[in-house]
Amino acid sequence: MQRAAKTASAVIAATTVLAVTACGGSGSEVAADEKQTLTVWAMGAEGEKLGDVAKAYQKANPNITVKVTPVGWDVAHQKLVAAAAAGNLPDIAQMGGSYMGEFAELGVLEPIDTKTFDKSDFFPAGWEQGEVDGEVYGVPWYVDTRVLYYRTDLAEKAGVDQAPTDWKELRDLATAYQKKAGTKWGLSIQPSGLDTVQNFYSFLYSAGGEIVDDGGKAVVDSPEAVKALEEYGSYFDKGIANKSVQPGYDVVKDFGTGRVPMFFGGPWHVTLLNEGQPGIKGKWAVAEVPADKTSVSMAGGSSLTISKDSEHKPAAEEFIKYLTDTKGQADWYERTKDLPANTSAWKSGDLTSDPNLKVFEKQMKTAKSSPSLPNWTEITDKVDIAIAKVTQGKASAEDALGEAQSQIEGLVGK
Repeated sequence: MQRAAKTASAVIAATTVLAVTACGGSGSEVAADEKQTLTVWAMGAEGEKLGDVAKAYQKANPNITVKVTPVGWDVAHQKLVAAAAAGNLPDIAQMGGSYMGEFAELGVLEPIDTKTFDKSDFFPAGWEQGEVDGEVYGVPWYVDTRVLYYRTDLAEKAGVDQAPTDWKELRDLATAYQKKAGTKWGLSIQPSGLDTVQNFYSFLYSAGGEIVDDGGKAVVDSPEAVKALEEYGSYFDKGIANKSVQPGYDVVKDFGTGRVPMFFGGPWHVTLLNEGQPGIKGKWAVAEVPADKTSVSMAGGSSLTISKDSEHKPAAEEFIKYLTDTKGQADWYERTKDLPANTSAWKSGDLTSDPNLKVFEKQMKTAKSSPSLPNWTEITDKVDIAIAKVTQGKASAEDALGEAQSQIEGLVGK
């Protein structure tokens, strides 16, 4: 999912708390088998595709009308905040991990019945995105993670015949691409700007570092985190990565021309490359994130939540079960290419035979989700700034993260 739009201020959030506290629950619920209409908000491309699934569900369940409202990610956060404040959230809402802590804290989400939805059915990182302070508020709908995309033909030209498995091999291949295969850059990673942290996660987590630990304590200045940022910054110091990437840069074209032979990307890049760069078919592959201590990537995706004020909770639960069971998840993948959060859906079709998808499946098993904190985007902003200082040569990793640590301590109180 995309980053939450930062349109809601602390004042709006505080007003929301007062509003939803005043609203409370309706006190009555319609049985799942009674005639009723479910309202659902789904974001981005998912919002466009879910309507077709809803039609199929309605045919099998004629007592249920599912009204799907597509919402753009650019306005999703603002609309959800406004709806929460007014007490009119939809029965079901799609939420990314960066939203969950905020809306759980506002008290507008219904806890998920963990007897109905079993944690063991889902990737651990997908399930964890719906957990806040030990309570589960979201059922994983789809997941994503980042893996390494690399040009195999140019690697062979550079004298390398296998994917890098650790940091040294990644540096060596990036350097060889430039010196022996004649590429402009060795690796594309984001130098600065919004969500730079998403590229940095692969280094941070693989080194054993975190931004905030499981106890809610800021730890971004740990030796592991400093080591990760030093490694990240070295690509810019040595001219292996471009330190002046423009906002909105799309790596796909440069990957196709060979200007950039490696980047960290999500599952959607498989489709973008297959459709947009047919000339390099069979000349690229994906691999797990190169390891320091271990190979750990970030976990993303979305969960499905139920409004605490919904009068249709039983029917909402049934529809979410339909979307997240084995059959529903396999169908959703065929429609959208979103990676299933339910691990049993990976046992049939392309999901079990496509070698690229198998890499994503393996990476998801160790992927790490971000803490479900209400102000997580504000926290990661501090890390974005620290990364930019290092990539632009304005501060050492230790100094940049030391400053970020102090700022984040003020945000988490630890």
